[in-house]
Amino acid sequence: MAQPIRSVSRKRRHTRVRKRVTGTNAMPRLNVFRSLGNIYAQVIDDTTGKTLAQASTLDPALRDAVKGKPKTDQAKTVGGAVAERAKAAGVAKVVFDRGGYKYHGRVKALADAARAAGLEF
Repeated sequence: MAQPIRSVSRKRRHTRVRKRVTGTNAMPRLNVFRSLGNIYAQVIDDTTGKTLAQASTLDPALRDAVKGKPKTDQAKTVGGAVAERAKAAGVAKVVFDRGGYKYHGRVKALADAARAAGLEF
């Protein structure tokens, strides 16, 4: 039997989770996307389709802070930054959307840093 393609399996898991996890105005969704080299986080209000806050390793404000660090430390920096930006936008509570990835490694580091910076989920 052939092995399933990793990206297809992740998309399937992500779709299954997104059936239940939606962001509202009161509790937007903290979405995580993880590529091989970078990590991205967005706080999204699904009722209006607007991104309220975002941060990534490619962000010019964070680029110097993440340069030369291990990927897990980069994820911590991004998690703290997205939490600060979300709090500045008036968001205190979010619903965490891990994007079909395991809650481990970079995804867990981003979530823990966002919690430490003041986001509740």
